[in-house]
Amino acid sequence: MNTSQPIPIAIIDDHTLFRQGLISLLSEFPELDIIFEASDGRDMQQRFSSARAVPEVILMDITMPVMDGFAATAWVRQHYPEMHILALSMREDDKAIIRMLRSGAGGYLLKESKALEVLNAIKTIREHGHFLNDLVTLRLLRNLQNNATSGAGLELSNNELKFLQLCCSELTYKEIADQMNLSPHTIDNYRQEIFQRFHIKSRTGLVLFALRNELISL
Repeated sequence: MNTSQPIPIAIIDDHTLFRQGLISLLSEFPELDIIFEASDGRDMQQRFSSARAVPEVILMDITMPVMDGFAATAWVRQHYPEMHILALSMREDDKAIIRMLRSGAGGYLLKESKALEVLNAIKTIREHGHFLNDLVTLRLLRNLQNNATSGAGLELSNNELKFLQLCCSELTYKEIADQMNLSPHTIDNYRQEIFQRFHIKSRTGLVLFALRNELISL
């Protein structure tokens, strides 16, 4: 990834005035290159075939006709797994935020955000693979419960599943070790093993991994 080149992005939103206004604002940043725009998920699918390049980051609305943001995000994750999705929506209800993350979004912003905030989110999600601000973190901590689903197929032990659940809380790694009656060294081994096995780089990545694989329930 060449960070000296503008970040190629796409904007998917059914409100024409908002979409055009956002394009106008973001066009002022030389760090960004707007590859295409689309009015919904189906329109986005068609744009991919004729686009001059493939975007690295997609700004995705949620409530759209024909194909909404949830379905469009899931489609992108299936066909372009390396692409980053940043939800940009008026909705701030917990269910919408969690569902977008589960669909494959790596971040979530409200449409009332300032242009510089959007730029920062785009840069962050491109560099780190995720962008979790206070809005999303609050929803995660409030909604995630310590209940695991099967986890079958991922070859996770019961202790690893429990560790993942506790990572989705406000507990520190030391507090997780205390709660599991294990040494901090053992917890560190769990963390490193899961990081390496599933190509995860941070605790935020652990939370998103647990969400997307439904290892925790809401």
